[in-house]
Amino acid sequence: MTRIVAFFAFLVASAGVAGAQPADPAGFYRNRQVFLQVGSAPGEGYDQYARLLARFIGKHIPGQPAIVVQNVPGGGSLVLANQFGNITPRDGSVFGVFNNGMPTTPLLNPGVARFDPRKFGFIGSPNREVQVFTAWHTSPAKTFADLFTREIIVGASAPGAAPWDFPLLTNALAGTKFKIIAGYAGTAAQILAMERGEVHANPAVAWVSVKTQLAGLVAEKKLLVLGQFGFRPHPDIPDVPLFPTGASEEDRRMFRLMYARQEYGRPFLVPPDVPAERLAALREAHDATMRDPEFLAEAARLKLDIDPARGADLQDMTEKLFQTPPDTLARIQTLLGTRMAPK
Repeated sequence: MTRIVAFFAFLVASAGVAGAQPADPAGFYRNRQVFLQVGSAPGEGYDQYARLLARFIGKHIPGQPAIVVQNVPGGGSLVLANQFGNITPRDGSVFGVFNNGMPTTPLLNPGVARFDPRKFGFIGSPNREVQVFTAWHTSPAKTFADLFTREIIVGASAPGAAPWDFPLLTNALAGTKFKIIAGYAGTAAQILAMERGEVHANPAVAWVSVKTQLAGLVAEKKLLVLGQFGFRPHPDIPDVPLFPTGASEEDRRMFRLMYARQEYGRPFLVPPDVPAERLAALREAHDATMRDPEFLAEAARLKLDIDPARGADLQDMTEKLFQTPPDTLARIQTLLGTRMAPK
């Protein structure tokens, strides 16, 4: 009997030690590898930001862990988001960067989302984003006006990503005539598709990707920047026209929900239930990295925009988006073809 009592006393003591660990982020992260998972292909814009952040954020995390970048592409970050919602470790040893449409996917396309972004812990974002419409020089679209008078074949990755959702909404509410072909993994695949004549355009590519990865094609006038999405133009391209945002307040509510992803930019976050102390440590490390002179100098060299958003603000915005009126959600889901039949 004495041995049994002693054994259970050992278990209780061990549990007490384990339970104390979450309060000490430095103890948890010291001598540890932390994995930064990227929900897009290597070389894409999200990957560029992730690899830049990975070089600097480790020194700002208590315990200074090593940061290892892993790419988990698929479905406009849907594969990674579903993993985060269900099987990714919840101890703070893994964080990720996602397509900026991920937080609104459960609202816009509930049938494919097996996660609730309100339960994720938002760390922050290094920039706000603007998507632009780019067309190949041999396409029927040579001007912004052409997008409203001619059928333009555009490439997309999957529902939930801007190149799918934006043209569907402008077709319904602004009068464009886009024909959408899905299945392209990212910007590089879209460029190849345009060169081969499979599609005419990438309908919603991040402006920062255009000016970093595609600047040569723009300079050679092989790639035309014909329009931009949002309620205000990007400072770099004030003369590029904005797509209309509807004829009614209900239309504008739908566009505001759709364009919310631009405020998310390139959101970094952790899975649900990560201990609050570790999430706070990662948020503080992200914010410190955004002020790090060496990080900012390298971002400038790479021509990557830095216009950071705090994790707590992204968390709050997510909560507010999920308060969108049901009638508005029903209408936008119908337009996107994602409305599920009532059970």
